[in-house]
Amino acid sequence: MLFETPDDFVEAPRHAVTVFGMAGVGKTRLSVLLRKSHWFHYSVDYRIGTRHMGEYIVDNFKREAMKVPFLRDLLRSDSIYIRSNITFDNLEPLSTYLGTPGDPRRGGLALAEYQRRQEQHRVAEVSALLDVPDFIDRAKALYEYDDFIADTGGSLIEVVDPADPDDPVLKALAAHTALVYIRGTGADADELVRRFRQSPKPMYYKPQFLLEKWAEYKRLNRVSNDENVDPAGFGAWGFEALLHNRLPRYQALADNFGYTINASDLATVRNGGDFMQIMAEAIAERGRM
Repeated sequence: MLFETPDDFVEAPRHAVTVFGMAGVGKTRLSVLLRKSHWFHYSVDYRIGTRHMGEYIVDNFKREAMKVPFLRDLLRSDSIYIRSNITFDNLEPLSTYLGTPGDPRRGGLALAEYQRRQEQHRVAEVSALLDVPDFIDRAKALYEYDDFIADTGGSLIEVVDPADPDDPVLKALAAHTALVYIRGTGADADELVRRFRQSPKPMYYKPQFLLEKWAEYKRLNRVSNDENVDPAGFGAWGFEALLHNRLPRYQALADNFGYTINASDLATVRNGGDFMQIMAEAIAERGRM
């Protein structure tokens, strides 16, 4: 959804945007602010972790609980139940399920199991993104929201082709929303890596990229056996490698089908009015290109 002039967007009776960019760059902060200005907040990661991967997550909890005799007996007699308490602000259940490959003694997953869960996430993310048009309609019909923001995960770029106008996910999003790239700086990237080490986000790698980085990490660290890989070490190293791999593709997606807002400018947004102004500036900037 591209606009001829900023006024075409600002003066429209309803607004819908899809924000994308690296995990931690400010997409959810913006979405929370807009929610306070009566925008409907659709979190793709939340939708993945509830509707599309909720059973996988809870079954994994139960599998771990069944290893404890006391809990096993209670589960078998239906005396207790286990559920995921995933929220927009707490994606830990999804991150924990996806895990990190490496030494099982340090909480790692076998590479084959990690790859299986990665594929589950890919299918779930595509489904959650294709749900966006329906949720725009539901937000209006059920709750009378005229304005809508789709808050995507950093891995959106892994499930679309940023150069293909016929990509099914891009077609669905671009037909119903304005695509907005939240662009960080090199300093932002360093801060994101630091924050990831403290609080890992759900991660998805394209299969070939994962295998390439897995082999590279083992070579750099002189590890021959998969089970000797440090999961935390690979997780942080892989995140940084993936971040730099994604950045030019995010920009290509914005250049081809959407708009770019700098994360530093986004930090000044305090309400819906501020966001409309910054969107108008992004639309005007694209018009000058």
